Amino acid sequence: MPGKNLSRDEAQQRASILAVEGYQVRLDVTSAPDPAAATFRSTTTVTFRCSRPGAATFLDLLAPAVHAVTLNGRAIDPATAYDGARVHVDGLAAENVLTVEADCAYSRTGEGLHRFTDPVDGETYLYTHYEPADARRVFATFEQPDLKAPFGFTVTAPAAWDVWSNAVHDKVTEEGAARTWEFAPTQPISSYLTAVVAGPYHVARDHYSRGLADGTTLEIPLSAMCRKSLAQYFDADEILGVTKLGLDFFHEEFDYPYPFGKYDQAFVPEYNIGAMENPGCVTFREEFVFRSKVTDAAYEGRANVILHEMAHMWFGDLVTMRWWDDLWLKESFADFMGSYGLIGARTRYSSAWVTFANQRKAWAYRQDQLPTTHPITADIRDLEDAKLNFDGITYAKGAAVLKQLVAYVGSEAFFEGARRYFKRHAFGNTELGDLLGVLEETSGRDLKAWAAAWLQTAGVDSLTPQVTTDAEGRITELAVLQDGTVLRPHRIAIGLYDRDADGSLVRTERIELDVTGNRTVVAEAAGRPRPALVLLNDDDLTYCKIRFDSESLETLRTGLGDIHDELARALAWSAVWNLTRDGLMPARDYVALVLRFAGQEGNIGVLQSLHAQAKTAVDLYADPAWRGEGGRQLADGALRELREAVPGSDHQLAWARFLAQTAGGAEHLGLVRGLLAGSARIDGLDVDQELRWSLWLALAAAGQAGDEELAGELAADNTASGKRQYTQCLAARPTAEAKAAAWSAVVDSDELPNALVEAQIAGFALPAHRDLTALYAAPYFKLLERVWAERTIEIAMRIVSGFFPRAQTSEQTLAEADAWLDGHPQAAPALRRLVLECRDDLARALRAQACDRA
Repeated sequence: MPGKNLSRDEAQQRASILAVEGYQVRLDVTSAPDPAAATFRSTTTVTFRCSRPGAATFLDLLAPAVHAVTLNGRAIDPATAYDGARVHVDGLAAENVLTVEADCAYSRTGEGLHRFTDPVDGETYLYTHYEPADARRVFATFEQPDLKAPFGFTVTAPAAWDVWSNAVHDKVTEEGAARTWEFAPTQPISSYLTAVVAGPYHVARDHYSRGLADGTTLEIPLSAMCRKSLAQYFDADEILGVTKLGLDFFHEEFDYPYPFGKYDQAFVPEYNIGAMENPGCVTFREEFVFRSKVTDAAYEGRANVILHEMAHMWFGDLVTMRWWDDLWLKESFADFMGSYGLIGARTRYSSAWVTFANQRKAWAYRQDQLPTTHPITADIRDLEDAKLNFDGITYAKGAAVLKQLVAYVGSEAFFEGARRYFKRHAFGNTELGDLLGVLEETSGRDLKAWAAAWLQTAGVDSLTPQVTTDAEGRITELAVLQDGTVLRPHRIAIGLYDRDADGSLVRTERIELDVTGNRTVVAEAAGRPRPALVLLNDDDLTYCKIRFDSESLETLRTGLGDIHDELARALAWSAVWNLTRDGLMPARDYVALVLRFAGQEGNIGVLQSLHAQAKTAVDLYADPAWRGEGGRQLADGALRELREAVPGSDHQLAWARFLAQTAGGAEHLGLVRGLLAGSARIDGLDVDQELRWSLWLALAAAGQAGDEELAGELAADNTASGKRQYTQCLAARPTAEAKAAAWSAVVDSDELPNALVEAQIAGFALPAHRDLTALYAAPYFKLLERVWAERTIEIAMRIVSGFFPRAQTSEQTLAEADAWLDGHPQAAPALRRLVLECRDDLARALRAQACDRA
């Protein structure tokens, strides 16, 4: 397979003959503050064994220039050895030392070594991000997870900077205007987990100690860092407090001491994912440093990510999947442990499972109904497949299935299996069978059938209650009907709900049972009074879509907000949203539920989800003839709830942001402008900088924000965040010129960093501007293969998904997507997957519109 890709077969062949003993990587980034300097010097020396002397192999490297290649003292001509993606060598010995000297490129896409210059003070910052295969943009490497090795880094940087890597630094040497940092060798880790962070970061330090069973004490230095210009907003005490609670919890549950020495957490600019579990040097997107007031859901989300990445120190870093087929061995576990740990570590975020049920599983349900869905253990042929597999199946569905597994085998058996797994495979690589083996040992259950049903098949089942009653209103039979391509075993709880004296819907009975096959009779329910609501999968034990019988659905229409338990209420909200997405509930009915009951919703994370889903329902799922009315109803509801919300509360802030997203009429936009000018006031609402940008975006999208006004706001907030939001506002203006400029900035040039690519696309693609963007549908389909060939995969993915004409919900657009897919059968599989997924979203919107119209 030529080019930048790497196939599974190639990786297996390379691993079959090589064993890597260690890397020494030297980087010189003293040129980084000079914006004209495009490259840095990278020198890699790798020591490895070969079981077939005389064989040939290759290292992976993406670099503008290779200056020297030396194998066992023999110089090899780079012009013949390097093909732009691989360094080829032959005549291997049993023991080998290979050195590659290259110029590697600074990145603006978040892939490799990303360089950022702060507009506030002109300071330059660097950080690396590699998963799944971008270490090769920084140094020559065997870029596959099963060729683990110790890595030693030496980094020469400007003298005013600090430098971090996975291990502690052994020595720092001053050399005039530069300092050289030498780091101790790491434990054996995969190349994608290595890290370098460099720059004049603001740093907060702490320490963690824990007594171990052998009488020794584990000492872990802690640090958290961000750009200097964000230091005033950096709540390091909160971040490090969650960190220490997490370390306590994981040591108690995993019984394996944290193996990577120190624990640094860097919050870095223009990051293209949420966070990355580099052992000893975790990186996070700096949007987790909150410049303005955010709701408690944002703090909970950050804490969840901190624990998610910490879980990876064991699931993924200590024990790593052999190839990306078993990516779930780390991501599903980390996603599960993020929520499980928020409760188990005794953080203040006691509603973690509510958030999981309402948000994470919504992601999984969407992904699992696409035509490109796949089993949790996927067939990953190459690196492009791997890149697209960081999805809702691998993360959220996998986590939900693990929650089902814990219910199936018991929590003690589950965690004892994890303890044996870590001790048995420490610093090694594993596959599905390795984990199932220890869980079978600890639980005494045969998990092969469970794994076949849950891990090796795709799709989501639907469970529907079927209730018959006698003349006195007592249940004669309650059955659970299962529908799906695979009928799986489900351990579920069924909640029977009725109104109490206060009018709340409360659970009066809970029945737990195994559901198998297409119809399961619930014997325990017979003879009980017919409840107002039958809630399947109460307590959210399994992974499924739940439906309702007609009487239960009518109860929800009149009283969804009256469900007392917040998890049960979140499950009901999730279920009616799935009905809407599936074209079984008209979008306007869902909007009516939100407008009627969202004001009663106590969980702020659920409320914010309802806002996003109601907006999607109007923009994409409603009959176009009703869309305008639906939008007005949302804006009126947002304004009403904003005025009624408790002053200064999270709910008040959430409704203010929702008003900014929905404002369209004169009354709404007049209030928006008044809040910006200070001539209007909502008691308790602090119109801080982030909220100001949300309000400006509303005015820009309505054509009521002038160039000078937006430029003035940027001058007042000349920060990275300000530049990103200013860019989005410009692209959001409802003019042909604004859309053309945004399109050209992304499509015709690769100069923009990833953060501004996102901003341009977000402003361009507003659903309200579908008439303006309609003319870009045809050019979109023409540029796909060029973009895929010319851009890095990260940027190409954003362009392909972001510019897809999803707001053009018409049969014509669907036909154009089908024509491209039919006419390009040989296009890159990963590109076809993205287009096919967008096409499926469009087809779903058309089905939902037909339901709403009817």
